[in-house]
Amino acid sequence: MKNFVFISPNFPTNYWMFCRELRDNGLRVLGIGDQPYNELPWELKDALTEYYHVNSLENEEEVYRAVAFFIFKYGRIDWLESNNEYWLERDAKLRTDFNIPSGFHTEDMPRIKYKSKMKEFYQKAGIPTARYHLVDTIDACRDFISQVGYPVVVKPDNGVGASMTWRLESDSDLEQFFVEKPADILFIMEEFVYAEINSYDAIIDSEGNPIFETGNVTPISVMDIVNENLDSVYYIVKDLHPTTREAGRATVKSFGVKSRFVHFEFFRLVKDQEGLGKKGDIVALEVNMRPCGGFTPDMINFAHSTNVYKIWADMIAFDKSTVPVGESNYCVFIGQRDGKNYALSHDDIMWKYGSHIRMEDRMPEALSGAMGNQMYIATFSTKQKMNDFLKDVTRTV
Repeated sequence: MKNFVFISPNFPTNYWMFCRELRDNGLRVLGIGDQPYNELPWELKDALTEYYHVNSLENEEEVYRAVAFFIFKYGRIDWLESNNEYWLERDAKLRTDFNIPSGFHTEDMPRIKYKSKMKEFYQKAGIPTARYHLVDTIDACRDFISQVGYPVVVKPDNGVGASMTWRLESDSDLEQFFVEKPADILFIMEEFVYAEINSYDAIIDSEGNPIFETGNVTPISVMDIVNENLDSVYYIVKDLHPTTREAGRATVKSFGVKSRFVHFEFFRLVKDQEGLGKKGDIVALEVNMRPCGGFTPDMINFAHSTNVYKIWADMIAFDKSTVPVGESNYCVFIGQRDGKNYALSHDDIMWKYGSHIRMEDRMPEALSGAMGNQMYIATFSTKQKMNDFLKDVTRTV
């Protein structure tokens, strides 16, 4: 029996379904997390062979001891994953330390975690990238801005999501950024790209070939959603755009991706931009070597009448999957913000759109910055019907 160590199987809360499908495929699933065992949902307890509670997943020594205990008790570890961006480097170090062959190792981290180093591999794939400058002195930044013009975007070179991301519009913004930025973090400054974000979401086999592919569209950048406290909106596409598929597959090959669920982000230009391309062209943004966050796996299931938890577990166990993909629809996520006076109440929304709504819930506080406080996930057969729903649910009075 193969041993699979799942780091933080309890968060996000839907990740118990990855564990269930692994168990059903005959793997021994061993969990390591910081939530006490008696507080775990019964579905997760049922999926795990054993759970090792640590006081903090940030404590490297505690987590190391947990893996060592599982090896002592169950033998060689065949797989170790969290499927979580935050723990990718920890996952890689544990694989390296314990000689676990599957997945990325410590030496792989620079190209998949540092935005500046990703660019080389995007360029090998033939995908243009925004010009950039690694932030050092304010004068050097001014020189870079003189080449690309305002606005520019600055963010940690090794960062998760939209945390500590600024859009600088002027010299005064630049000066303020230098006052506020943490001194111990390396930032990357990039020319601003006028675009919407299109993603390539796929489950890749051991030869680097896609078993399943889809994508999502984020009309408003996560940076703006977080910084301006906007409603969070994105949707799973009914049909993956051919140029997104082409760029996604090329990126898989360039980065050497094997046996993973991936979420690659691209810009799709909304106007011609010198040095990058014409309106509608694809430009690289960043790679994420894990599933898209939050409830996106569920949204993919709703959109395509399938089960990506099972497809992923089949990839782990069998390197292939026969899970069918059924009728496709648009599946949209809307995260409302507490404190806004929306025209429709929760009851109004459920009465009008209840037949389309697949999930509704409060978002965990840890995800609310990027994803709002009250979320609705709904499916629609056409883009127009989806847009009508979004207008209704985001309308304020």
